Amino acid sequence: MSVLTLEGVGFDYPGLKVIDKLDLTVAKHELVVCVGPSGCGKSTLLSLLGGHLAPTRGRLDRKGQSRTIYQDGGLFPWLTVRQNIAGGLPHSTPAEARDKKVDEWLEITRLSEFAGTYPHQLSGGMRQRVELSRALAAETDILLLDEPFSALDYQSRRRMRHELVATLAERPRTVVMVTHDIEEAVMIGDRVVVLGSRPTSVRKVLELTGGRSRTPASPGVAEAEQAIMDELGLS
Repeated sequence: MSVLTLEGVGFDYPGLKVIDKLDLTVAKHELVVCVGPSGCGKSTLLSLLGGHLAPTRGRLDRKGQSRTIYQDGGLFPWLTVRQNIAGGLPHSTPAEARDKKVDEWLEITRLSEFAGTYPHQLSGGMRQRVELSRALAAETDILLLDEPFSALDYQSRRRMRHELVATLAERPRTVVMVTHDIEEAVMIGDRVVVLGSRPTSVRKVLELTGGRSRTPASPGVAEAEQAIMDELGLS
């Protein structure tokens, strides 16, 4: 079952063609990672998928509710870390269950001691961890991630990637993520979509096997990474 379908999608800003003739289908509970050159329109593509922008041409079909995490975050500055994470949960969640879920994510992201802190008092990486926790704690059908780990240090990035994969195994949902990190893409993606320079379209799609908990030594990982680098002219 396809959750996201794009056929011949294009998007233009005044005087600037950003996306053109883009075809992409994302299946239910699939994790698709998009990579491409800087400025090619990856974030614009997520905005189209989330319904924040409308295609200039072509057809885009979305089944289900989506939540987007952008690089610059979207935390409410007047709410504490605990309140921000709790705000991502369904309103119908009982108070006791809400507190338990928030406590779990505070522990996972090592933010328990900052539960009463406000976003402006946190580092960029910590704010991103709060934003990601809020999204993962929710029950959104589609999760759209724009460089979700970019502000994190190496160890935190690996930890949050692991938690993303573990959470999706326990509570599956459809995910489209964009990243500049090719290694990251081949580690967790079911498929990696390589986008071209602006106006962007899909240049190559790689299927990854062996589950989402891959290592650099996993079969096919090095080959997929090299294929992406070749396609982007980075070899």
